[in-house]
Amino acid sequence: MKEINTKAIISEFIGTFALVFFGAGAAAISGNDIVAVALAHGFILAVLIIQFGHISGTHVNPAITISVLAGKKMDVTTAATYIISQVLGGILAGVMLFLILPNTVSNGNYGATSPSLGIEMWQALLLEAILTFFLASSVYQAAIKGKGGSLTPLIIGFTLAAAILMGGPLTGASLNPARTLGPIISEFLNNFEINTEVWTNFVIIYIIGPILGGIAAAILHAKLLNEE
Repeated sequence: MKEINTKAIISEFIGTFALVFFGAGAAAISGNDIVAVALAHGFILAVLIIQFGHISGTHVNPAITISVLAGKKMDVTTAATYIISQVLGGILAGVMLFLILPNTVSNGNYGATSPSLGIEMWQALLLEAILTFFLASSVYQAAIKGKGGSLTPLIIGFTLAAAILMGGPLTGASLNPARTLGPIISEFLNNFEINTEVWTNFVIIYIIGPILGGIAAAILHAKLLNEE
């Protein structure tokens, strides 16, 4: 059995916490100002890659971990520990946002991602898949294949920011199940109500969509465009 890398687990937990805390927090405080949200996500992701990239690769996203697993760049045990750490980090970030942000600031909105009025579920799922495909592609080329060099943090961070600038007004541009889960936990703690529509969207749009996009990137970059 493969030995568990405790340092990598801690890095993924802290990194995902930071991504959700800063990203969703910026959305809540700014009233979902798309530029503020995109910059917050892009900047913090770049910083996290610099801090933790040499330890865990800084996936901070279950969809990215599944993409790397699908491309056979990591083993199942490590992927499972990463995903558990990421989910727990997202949940803790949601709890902290609930505790820290007063209702006068958040107005009950803790940076949740949701499809805009008029966009169908299949459209939202497809958009999340496409955007995640490009995020995972930047991870494969810049980080895993080493093409980004010292610019890798900026390449991946800017890709996420660009995805949010385009998709934010339509789906919130989560690209990350843990990013969506955090604010769901915040809102549940705020009203102790289980919203069936919110959880349905979470599963179909914000879990299945990013995972499909990540797997598609793995097929392209790890298999079809494999240089080994």
